[in-house]
Amino acid sequence: MPGICEGRIVIVTGAGRGIGRGHALEFARQGAKVVVNDLGAESDGTGTSTGPAGEVVDAIRAMGGEAVANGSDIADWEGAQALIQTAVDTFGGLDVLVNNAGFLRDRMLFSSGEDEWDAVIRVHLKGHFAPARFASAYWREQSKNGVAVDGRIINTSSGAGLMGSVGQGAYSAAKAGIAAMTLVQSAEMSRYGVTSNAIAPAARTRMTEQVFADTMAAPEGDAFDVMAPENVAPLVVWLGSSESAAVTGRVFEVEGGIVSIADGWQHGPRRDKGARWEPSELGSVIAELLAEAPEPTPVYGAS
Repeated sequence: MPGICEGRIVIVTGAGRGIGRGHALEFARQGAKVVVNDLGAESDGTGTSTGPAGEVVDAIRAMGGEAVANGSDIADWEGAQALIQTAVDTFGGLDVLVNNAGFLRDRMLFSSGEDEWDAVIRVHLKGHFAPARFASAYWREQSKNGVAVDGRIINTSSGAGLMGSVGQGAYSAAKAGIAAMTLVQSAEMSRYGVTSNAIAPAARTRMTEQVFADTMAAPEGDAFDVMAPENVAPLVVWLGSSESAAVTGRVFEVEGGIVSIADGWQHGPRRDKGARWEPSELGSVIAELLAEAPEPTPVYGAS
């Protein structure tokens, strides 16, 4: 029986380890041809290695699938363009872009360095934008040439981006930006046959083990490993399939066997004076609005 992504051409960034590796292997198991992108960097983004991507490619080929490794820096303009071109040149097109790559440089606000902030924003936010920019241009051109496009962009946000996380200001800001960018991509690309959705996964990776060591440990014995990174892949693969064509502009939270849809910013209670407010008038008005508005979800790690 063919898989739900039979014959689809997929790029997964950061696919050498962890969640991205799970995505790449499951896409291949479901019949996709996979471009395995990974710099082979350490969890803080330093260093490079061709090993992780090559190992995933070998695993896919061993199961009878088709895959190619790509070592482009996804936050580099030319590297991102080369990544998209790798899929087109190797497999003849592109159907799915999964933006997953990232790393951490965690600091409290008062101790963050400019270089740390810039590095995290670059790899997460620009590293999601740049590949999507060139994938979108490719799909737009295909659509304008009369080719039926069934494209997918799947971005990786985070609970830190949706609710915030103490000690992760840069990471939270980048992941929040990714969620907002997903909405814009969905609105702009729907006319060309492309959907854009995001996930906010909770799983054990090199990044999360540093922050949540106690709660991310693997269970002993045969117990279901809720935090196993491969648990995230089924949702991502379904979002990359043709079955998901009607789903776009959504952010999904996924943890173990749980899948949910995050409810983002919406217009809330308001007061309209019909004229300019005096500052002294606003205290009681804001108190009324706060009483009517739902309490925000607490920031992760807040006391």
